[in-house]
Amino acid sequence: MRKLYFLLPGLGGKFRCGGLFAELKAFKLTQEVCPAEVVTYRQREPETLFLTDLLAQGVPENCAFVLSWGFDVPQLARRLASYPLLYHAHSAGYGFRLPPSVPILTVSRNTLAYWGQQAPHSLLYYCPNEISPEFTNTRQRREIDVLIQARKSSRYLLTQLIPDLRRQGLKVEAVSGYVEDLAALFNQAKIYLYDSAEYWALQGVSEGFGLQPLEALACGCQVFSSLNGGLGDYLDPGFNSYKIAGYALEFDRERILAALKTPNPLLLAPEALAEYRRDNIIRRLGVILPELNRFWDALPHCQTLLAPLTPRRLWGLKLAALGAKIRQKLGG
Repeated sequence: MRKLYFLLPGLGGKFRCGGLFAELKAFKLTQEVCPAEVVTYRQREPETLFLTDLLAQGVPENCAFVLSWGFDVPQLARRLASYPLLYHAHSAGYGFRLPPSVPILTVSRNTLAYWGQQAPHSLLYYCPNEISPEFTNTRQRREIDVLIQARKSSRYLLTQLIPDLRRQGLKVEAVSGYVEDLAALFNQAKIYLYDSAEYWALQGVSEGFGLQPLEALACGCQVFSSLNGGLGDYLDPGFNSYKIAGYALEFDRERILAALKTPNPLLLAPEALAEYRRDNIIRRLGVILPELNRFWDALPHCQTLLAPLTPRRLWGLKLAALGAKIRQKLGG
């Protein structure tokens, strides 16, 4: 098993975000299956390898690099083209292409489908992000009616729906910064609102996974959410959640007020969470990582490569299909 170097721009400051924490969780779980180490490439960190130094001193033979920071992937893939590479894909839609020699490990089925279309000759795998064990329903008294995290929230939520809910007398808490104990906060709330469709549309890429709504559900908090990107992997409106921004403010308000009163709240079944817990992820990595190693071993010996679906080839295939139809009609 090759040692995996997880490439990250930095571990703190402006790089501190949900995506970083998710990748560090993936790194920790990978260490249960094979050797792995974090390497930063923009910001030097204490007691952490820096990519420029690693390349200068010589990269060990039996290793591979894991790319994950979307905007940096094309540059890093070119820089490290002579080494085995793996792209750990969270969000989709960055617009770059990767050679089929780079396998892609996706965190959501939505991203898996995206790369299935964009990279039909690449090896593709699915392994979700982890929902840590602290995200569980402690069944305590919930003092917050509605919880919202301002970052990624739509203007509709912030400027229309939240003020309206406060006028209804609801206790609404809006969090604007980093929360040290998010699991405890979810266990204090009855409903969590999440509407990231507008945010990701402005960014031009997709919601890769959407950890927070799933973490809220794991804590027994009802969820009203958008369904963009990876959120569609696990949210099932009417069965474990509600679709937010449903046509009109008044309709959203009435559904939220009704959800607060229902004796049988919509929640995710405990067995559905097993897919996102540690044991299942380690089991999947135990299958995927040996397959990747066999692929990297085989790469130097592969000669008959599959023809890529370039725009020129697609036009050729369309013309050939059209020609076949014309010949069939003339022959009939």
